[in-house]
Amino acid sequence: MKNIAVFASGSGSNAENIARYFSNSDNVRVALILSNNSKAGVHERMKKLGIPSLTFSGAEFAEGSAILSKLKEYAIDLIVLAGYMNKITTPILQAYPGRIINIHPALLPKFGGKGMYGMHVHEAVVAEGEKESGITIHYVNENYDEGAPIFQATCPVLPDDNAEMVANKVHALEYEHFPRVIKEVLNTIS
Repeated sequence: MKNIAVFASGSGSNAENIARYFSNSDNVRVALILSNNSKAGVHERMKKLGIPSLTFSGAEFAEGSAILSKLKEYAIDLIVLAGYMNKITTPILQAYPGRIINIHPALLPKFGGKGMYGMHVHEAVVAEGEKESGITIHYVNENYDEGAPIFQATCPVLPDDNAEMVANKVHALEYEHFPRVIKEVLNTIS
């Protein structure tokens, strides 16, 4: 059995989509959700699915030992960032080299980096007059949105699209592709 830990800070719609995708799998499961936000909607979503969902402080994530202890307890093979809003720190990166992935709501390297998340990204895409946007699933390293890309998918940005319309298109791509790419990455982990 391969075990996934999802790090999430917000509503948890991507985390729920991933958990549902693997819910009938015999060899993969979302074993644990870790968050830096006790009020995040992800906790309620995971409670309904019977998946443990824990909150740790920003300091605990930064220092790493409590997080790593919990990941070891659940025999985690892969960490998936799904709306997690903090940088992954060195202790966690060193413990999971090449086994932490993230999804970004744009076509990196454009519209990435510190402060580029959620609607900020979609607003920037529209403001720049981009003709397309999409998602980038990538490995996580010490810098925001700079890890090696794994997969990209695109959607058109039409002249009359606003940021919310672009967000809806991008979310559809996230739900369609993220769980499948996670499965492919897991297949490379021995």
